[in-house]
Amino acid sequence: MGKIFDIFAGKGITKADRNIGNPTDMEITDKFRETDFNGLCFTNLVDFDMQYGHRRDPQGYANALNEFDRWFGEFIKKMLPEDAVIITADHGCDPCHSGTDHTREYIPVLVYGENILPKNLGTRSCFGDIGATVLEMLGVTGRVDGESFAREILK
Repeated sequence: MGKIFDIFAGKGITKADRNIGNPTDMEITDKFRETDFNGLCFTNLVDFDMQYGHRRDPQGYANALNEFDRWFGEFIKKMLPEDAVIITADHGCDPCHSGTDHTREYIPVLVYGENILPKNLGTRSCFGDIGATVLEMLGVTGRVDGESFAREILK
Protein backbone atom coordinates (compact mmCIF):
# COMPACT_ATOMS: atom_id res chain seq x y z
CA MET A 1 0.00 0.00 0.00
CA GLY A 2 1.21 3.51 -0.55
CA LYS A 3 4.45 3.89 -2.46
CA ILE A 4 5.70 0.32 -1.85
CA PHE A 5 5.29 -0.55 -5.55
CA ASP A 6 7.56 2.36 -6.46
CA ILE A 7 10.14 1.58 -3.77
CA PHE A 8 10.56 -1.96 -5.11
CA ALA A 9 10.03 -1.00 -8.78
CA GLY A 10 7.13 -3.46 -8.79
CA LYS A 11 9.46 -6.42 -8.28
CA GLY A 12 7.78 -9.16 -6.23
CA ILE A 13 4.59 -7.15 -5.76
CA THR A 14 1.43 -9.12 -6.63
CA LYS A 15 -1.09 -6.41 -5.80
CA ALA A 16 -0.62 -2.70 -5.30
CA ASP A 17 -2.68 0.30 -4.33
CA ARG A 18 -0.75 3.49 -4.95
CA ASN A 19 -2.85 5.87 -2.90
CA ILE A 20 -0.47 8.06 -0.99
CA GLY A 21 -1.40 9.48 2.37
CA ASN A 22 -1.58 7.95 5.82
CA PRO A 23 -5.39 8.05 6.29
CA THR A 24 -6.10 6.46 2.90
CA ASP A 25 -3.34 3.87 3.25
CA MET A 26 -4.51 2.88 6.74
CA GLU A 27 -8.07 2.49 5.41
CA ILE A 28 -6.86 0.36 2.47
CA THR A 29 -4.74 -1.75 4.84
CA ASP A 30 -7.86 -2.35 6.97
CA LYS A 31 -9.80 -3.50 3.91
CA PHE A 32 -6.95 -5.75 2.81
CA ARG A 33 -6.71 -7.29 6.28
CA GLU A 34 -10.33 -8.36 5.88
CA THR A 35 -9.46 -10.44 2.79
CA ASP A 36 -8.35 -14.06 2.99
CA PHE A 37 -4.68 -14.10 2.07
CA ASN A 38 -1.48 -15.78 3.09
CA GLY A 39 1.63 -13.66 2.77
CA LEU A 40 2.84 -10.16 3.38
CA CYS A 41 0.89 -6.92 3.32
CA PHE A 42 3.41 -4.09 3.10
CA THR A 43 2.17 -0.56 3.87
CA ASN A 44 4.24 2.61 3.70
CA LEU A 45 2.74 5.51 5.67
CA VAL A 46 4.57 8.16 3.70
CA ASP A 47 3.13 11.23 5.46
CA PHE A 48 5.50 10.71 8.41
CA ASP A 49 8.39 11.23 6.00
CA MET A 50 7.09 13.39 3.16
CA GLN A 51 4.61 15.68 4.92
CA TYR A 52 6.05 16.08 8.42
CA GLY A 53 9.62 14.80 8.69
CA HIS A 54 11.32 16.44 5.71
CA ARG A 55 9.16 19.54 6.10
CA ARG A 56 10.11 19.75 9.81
CA ASP A 57 6.56 19.93 11.09
CA PRO A 58 6.60 18.50 14.64
CA GLN A 59 2.93 19.34 15.32
CA GLY A 60 1.81 17.64 12.11
CA TYR A 61 4.03 14.65 12.97
CA ALA A 62 2.53 14.43 16.47
CA ASN A 63 -1.00 14.63 15.05
CA ALA A 64 -0.17 11.87 12.54
CA LEU A 65 1.27 9.69 15.34
CA ASN A 66 -1.90 10.17 17.38
CA GLU A 67 -4.03 9.29 14.35
CA PHE A 68 -1.92 6.18 13.71
CA ASP A 69 -2.10 5.18 17.39
CA ARG A 70 -5.91 5.35 17.36
CA TRP A 71 -6.06 3.39 14.09
CA PHE A 72 -3.55 0.76 15.25
CA GLY A 73 -5.44 0.19 18.50
CA GLU A 74 -8.48 -0.84 16.44
CA PHE A 75 -6.40 -2.73 13.86
CA ILE A 76 -4.81 -5.07 16.41
CA LYS A 77 -8.23 -5.98 17.84
CA LYS A 78 -9.09 -7.48 14.43
CA MET A 79 -5.86 -9.43 13.93
CA LEU A 80 -6.12 -13.21 13.64
CA PRO A 81 -4.15 -15.38 16.08
CA GLU A 82 -1.59 -16.28 13.39
CA ASP A 83 -1.07 -12.66 12.27
CA ALA A 84 2.00 -10.62 13.07
CA VAL A 85 2.75 -7.00 12.34
CA ILE A 86 6.16 -5.34 12.10
CA ILE A 87 6.32 -1.57 12.46
CA THR A 88 9.52 0.06 11.31
CA ALA A 89 10.90 2.88 9.20
CA ASP A 90 13.24 3.04 6.25
CA HIS A 91 15.22 5.90 7.79
CA GLY A 92 14.97 8.65 10.35
CA CYS A 93 13.54 12.06 9.60
CA ASP A 94 13.25 14.00 12.87
CA PRO A 95 10.75 16.85 12.42
CA CYS A 96 12.60 18.94 15.03
CA HIS A 97 16.03 18.71 13.36
CA SER A 98 17.37 21.44 11.11
CA GLY A 99 17.60 20.96 7.36
CA THR A 100 15.53 18.59 5.26
CA ASP A 101 17.74 15.49 5.09
CA HIS A 102 17.38 12.17 6.90
CA THR A 103 18.54 12.43 10.49
CA ARG A 104 19.19 8.97 11.97
CA GLU A 105 21.03 5.80 11.11
CA TYR A 106 18.92 3.60 13.40
CA ILE A 107 15.27 2.72 12.87
CA PRO A 108 12.65 1.45 15.32
CA VAL A 109 11.44 -2.15 15.10
CA LEU A 110 8.25 -3.21 16.86
CA VAL A 111 6.82 -6.69 16.31
CA TYR A 112 3.33 -7.49 17.58
CA GLY A 113 1.01 -10.49 17.47
CA GLU A 114 -0.59 -13.17 19.60
CA ASN A 115 2.33 -15.53 18.93
CA ILE A 116 5.04 -12.91 19.52
CA LEU A 117 7.00 -12.87 22.77
CA PRO A 118 7.79 -9.50 24.37
CA LYS A 119 11.52 -9.04 23.85
CA ASN A 120 14.00 -6.21 23.61
CA LEU A 121 15.80 -6.87 20.33
CA GLY A 122 18.47 -4.32 21.14
CA THR A 123 20.34 -2.60 18.34
CA ARG A 124 20.39 -4.84 15.29
CA SER A 125 23.34 -5.04 12.92
CA CYS A 126 21.39 -4.03 9.81
CA PHE A 127 18.00 -3.39 8.26
CA GLY A 128 18.32 -6.78 6.56
CA ASP A 129 17.58 -8.47 9.90
CA ILE A 130 13.92 -7.56 9.36
CA GLY A 131 13.96 -9.05 5.86
CA ALA A 132 15.59 -12.26 7.12
CA THR A 133 12.99 -12.49 9.89
CA VAL A 134 10.09 -12.04 7.48
CA LEU A 135 11.48 -14.77 5.23
CA GLU A 136 11.76 -17.17 8.16
CA MET A 137 8.32 -16.33 9.52
CA LEU A 138 6.76 -16.95 6.11
CA GLY A 139 8.77 -20.13 5.57
CA VAL A 140 10.36 -18.73 2.43
CA THR A 141 13.83 -19.77 1.39
CA GLY A 142 16.02 -16.98 0.21
CA ARG A 143 19.08 -15.01 1.11
CA VAL A 144 19.24 -11.46 2.35
CA ASP A 145 21.97 -9.65 4.21
CA GLY A 146 20.90 -9.87 7.81
CA GLU A 147 20.19 -12.29 10.62
CA SER A 148 16.68 -13.43 11.46
CA PHE A 149 15.42 -12.78 14.97
CA ALA A 150 12.30 -14.94 14.47
CA ARG A 151 13.48 -17.64 16.91
CA GLU A 152 13.91 -14.95 19.57
CA ILE A 153 10.35 -13.65 19.31
CA LEU A 154 8.10 -16.53 18.24
CA LYS A 155 6.20 -18.45 20.94
